[in-house]
Amino acid sequence: MAEANKEEQGTEEQGTDEPTAEGQSTQERLAMFKQHRGLLFAIAYRMLSSISDAEDMVQEAWIRWQSTPTVVHSPKAFLSSLITRLCIDQLRSARVKREQYVGVWLPEPLMTAQQSMGNAKPDYAELAESLSFAFLTLLDCLSPTERAVFLLRNVFDYDYSEIAAIVGKSIPNCRQIVRRARQHLAQRRPKISPEPQQKEAIVTQFLSSWNEGNIQQLVALMAEDITLFSDGGGQVTAAQKPIQGCQKVSRFLVAIRNSSLVPDFTVQAMPINGQPGLITLAGQSLQSTLSFAFSQGHIQSIFVVVNPDKLKVASLL
Repeated sequence: MAEANKEEQGTEEQGTDEPTAEGQSTQERLAMFKQHRGLLFAIAYRMLSSISDAEDMVQEAWIRWQSTPTVVHSPKAFLSSLITRLCIDQLRSARVKREQYVGVWLPEPLMTAQQSMGNAKPDYAELAESLSFAFLTLLDCLSPTERAVFLLRNVFDYDYSEIAAIVGKSIPNCRQIVRRARQHLAQRRPKISPEPQQKEAIVTQFLSSWNEGNIQQLVALMAEDITLFSDGGGQVTAAQKPIQGCQKVSRFLVAIRNSSLVPDFTVQAMPINGQPGLITLAGQSLQSTLSFAFSQGHIQSIFVVVNPDKLKVASLL
C-alpha cells in the first residue's frame, strides 16, 4: 500500500485541516481512513489475489474518500462498500486479462501476514485459511459478486443486511449466494486438513527430503494424486501445465534441485499467505515461493510462484 501511504503522507505534510463541504476536516477524514486501511487491504487482497491490484484499489478508495462531499456517519460501512465495489469491477477486468496469461495463473504471494488481517474474525486458524493459496484458487470458481458476498459473510462476518446494501442485492438473494458458494466450495475442498503444527512438521520434512534429493521420502509426504502448479508468467522457465501424481512431482522437484541449468539456490522456511511455506534464494535474491495444500496428513497441492513480477511485489513487503 505504498502509494496510498504516499497520498496520506502528502496530506499530513500539508497540515490541511480545512472542513469539507459538510464539516468533516481533511485530518478527520485521514484518521478515519487510517483506522480502516488494514480492513480495506484485507478485503481487496482476498477479492483479487493480487497485492499490487489490492494496493491500487486501496489508493483509489483513498482518493474517492477524500472527495466525498457529505458527512459519513459510518466510515467502516462506507469504505467497505467502496472497496468491495471497486474490487468487483477490477476482478471482472482482471479475469479477461488472465485468459491471455501464459501458463498457470497463481495469486501473488503474501509474506507479511499482519498486513492482511484487517478486522476479520478473531479465530487465527480460520483467518489464515482464508489467505491460503488453496482457498484463493478455489474462490476463482465464483463470480466477482458471489466472491464478494461469500467473503464478507464467511471471513469478515458482515450482517446480511450490510452485504445486501454493499452489492445491491436483496437479503434473501445474498443468503442464497452464500449457501450455494459454500456447497460449491465444499465439493472441492479437502475433507480433512491437518492442524497447523502438523502442517509445519510436514513442510519441515519436505524441506529436508528435497535438500537431500530423496524421492522416496518426498513421495511418502505426498498424496498419490498430488498436483503441482507453477506460475512463471511466460517470463521464466516454469511448467506450463499442472504436474500430477506423486512420482512425477517428486522427480520434477529433485530434477530442479540437481539441474545445472538452474542457478544454485538455498531453501528456507517462510510463512506464505498465513500457511507454512518455503522460499528459494539465489544469494539474497528471491527466486520462488512454494505454498502447500494438505489433505489427510499429506501434501495435496504445491503452488510454485517464479514469476519475477509477483516475487518483486512480495519481496517489498
